Amino acid sequence: MLIASRNRLARLQYGPNGFRVLAPGDHVLCAVTGAPIGLDELRYWSVARQEPYATAEISVKSALDAAREA
Repeated sequence: MLIASRNRLARLQYGPNGFRVLAPGDHVLCAVTGAPIGLDELRYWSVARQEPYATAEISVKSALDAAREA
């Protein structure tokens, strides 16, 4: 039986070389902007914070902000 995952928010575990699907879906939401990111387009995330990002710029800004807060 195939479980439909279109237009569903996926839950992922982010690793250093990829991610593992914990709950099926077709997208995640950017941790900063809230923009939907298709799983086939997801390239940027934080392993430490377990957060996805829509772009490299958003990823870097989030990392710099986190470093300042530490």
